[in-house]
Amino acid sequence: MTPQRQERRHHIGRGVRIPLLCGYVHGVPVPVRVVIADDSLLVREGLRELLASVDGIEVAGAREDLPSLLEAVEAERPDVVLTDIRMPPGRTDEGIQAAVALRESHPEVGVIVLSQYDDPGYALALLRDGSDRRGYLLKERIHDRDQLTSAIETVAEGGSFVDPKVVESLVTARARADSSPLSQLTPREQEVLAQIAQGKSNAAIAESLVLTKRAIEKHINSIFLKLDLSESEDVSKRVKAALLFLAEERATAS
Repeated sequence: MTPQRQERRHHIGRGVRIPLLCGYVHGVPVPVRVVIADDSLLVREGLRELLASVDGIEVAGAREDLPSLLEAVEAERPDVVLTDIRMPPGRTDEGIQAAVALRESHPEVGVIVLSQYDDPGYALALLRDGSDRRGYLLKERIHDRDQLTSAIETVAEGGSFVDPKVVESLVTARARADSSPLSQLTPREQEVLAQIAQGKSNAAIAESLVLTKRAIEKHINSIFLKLDLSESEDVSKRVKAALLFLAEERATAS
């Protein structure tokens, strides 16, 4: 049984080592179980060896294509899947396909997609059905054990992890239209956006901020309008707004 984890977090990697929280079953600490998927034997074994050196992580299996990955999830019941974005049978976006399928069949399983592409469009496609337990990490980061471990921890706990380079690409694109789009938001709208970035529904935001659901809807519509997201699909708007918020938070902390 997958252990319960108390903390949810949305994280943009900052190269900071955070001790892995493994969870407990009957008071006994248990490791985060990870299944790896990549059609390169070298990458699979490299990741297996790297993660084997991390306390609190157990590699439950390694597969080379989408069908065998889904079979491994069914058999091994991992906490997190670490998958290449492109692998057999089609070598297109199988990692994202896996994330979409597992959102339906195993919503408790986190998915981190490894990609060589920093195009924000891929990350948005991954997060389109929700950001909970989803991560997007560039392959160039996988040799950084701390960053990889932090991504696994964040996703295992129910949060989301977006590679900082991907967020920077999104912010750069938005900066062409406005150097600081978030500066247009009122203090209340910024509070609402912070709640959106935590993956909360409108009802949950209303409860947290002690406002009516209708008031929250008005604030969100205003946020989307000011961030020039009014023409996007509803889910995509929330994801894009959350990414902008997280990028601003990261820049402030730097």
